[in-house]
Amino acid sequence: MGTGKRGLLTAALTVVCAVTVLGAPGTAFAAPTPTSASAPTPAPAAGGAPTPAPGRDLQEVREQLDGLYHDAAVATDAYNAAREKAERQSAELAELSGKIARGQRKLERLKDRAGAAARDQYRTGGLSATAQFLLGDDPGRFLDGTGRVLQGQRAVKALLEELQRTQEELRAYADDASARWKKLEAHRKAEAAARTRIRQRIDAAERLESRLEKKEKERLARLEREAAARAQTAWLDTGVLDGAGAEASARGGKAVRYATAQLGKPYVWGAAGPDAFDCSGLTSRAWAAAGHPVPRTSQEQWRRLRHVAVEDMRPGDLVVYFGDASHVGMYIGDGRIIHAPRPGRTVTVAGAGSMPVLGVVRPDA
Repeated sequence: MGTGKRGLLTAALTVVCAVTVLGAPGTAFAAPTPTSASAPTPAPAAGGAPTPAPGRDLQEVREQLDGLYHDAAVATDAYNAAREKAERQSAELAELSGKIARGQRKLERLKDRAGAAARDQYRTGGLSATAQFLLGDDPGRFLDGTGRVLQGQRAVKALLEELQRTQEELRAYADDASARWKKLEAHRKAEAAARTRIRQRIDAAERLESRLEKKEKERLARLEREAAARAQTAWLDTGVLDGAGAEASARGGKAVRYATAQLGKPYVWGAAGPDAFDCSGLTSRAWAAAGHPVPRTSQEQWRRLRHVAVEDMRPGDLVVYFGDASHVGMYIGDGRIIHAPRPGRTVTVAGAGSMPVLGVVRPDA
């Protein structure tokens, strides 16, 4: 029993440590960053964005910025997925901690009962029922109690079996806690790496933009608007929305109203409201407000929600972008979406075809 007890204490300490770490601010755990089916131009090394040379091509600068912010979006999606998983693991570990605590109390009670049985046996000298019969002064009274003796023996046997089962359960809980703790430690390291990637990409983009003069920034903004307008026009010219005009469902309408109320709020990576959002933070929060929770990340929204044809989309549907599903917006009708674009921007309305469309999903299908 000594070995079992030491194992239980170790398990309890393991779970307490796990719950303590999970309660720390900012703790989350990251999944591996998905590969992109249409990856942008590789971003500059984390050491810093290249200094634009005199006479630089602002179109090239725009492409570099797009690549940096795309990489930051991919890392943000991985960060969000890991944090969601960590919250589930935290709840599971808390439940496991409760099982260990309850099992420990049960084990102590069983040990007390086993100890009482052992003391009783000691008082009788450890004599068997047959020996007590042969040596007793009153065989008649002994025979009267034979049934109780047999019943007691069965009770002791059941007690020992229950004690063994409880010890085995607690050892299993301890093994489970140890495995979960190792996994959480690995996720913590991966989460830290994802957070570093996000900050490196955003810092590099901000440094690159900071080296532009005011007129160059204005020209760059104009280039971005023109590129988005060209993409939207080309998308509409395909006739993809000809005949479209389905009305939102009741919940879809609520989700659209929630998203619309967030216009002007800043983009912050990892944020899901109420004061700031990233792209999937906005869509997941809007649908939660409509009473229909959806996955937290754009990639999980693409993977787990029902796909619908673009020409059949209706307000409230989610439009997923890029080959790696690293961005998402909410369709609001008339070829437009509401989305949280990237760091430095706010929740805004944009053309649904202003970015490469991967597809459309419907949360309440």
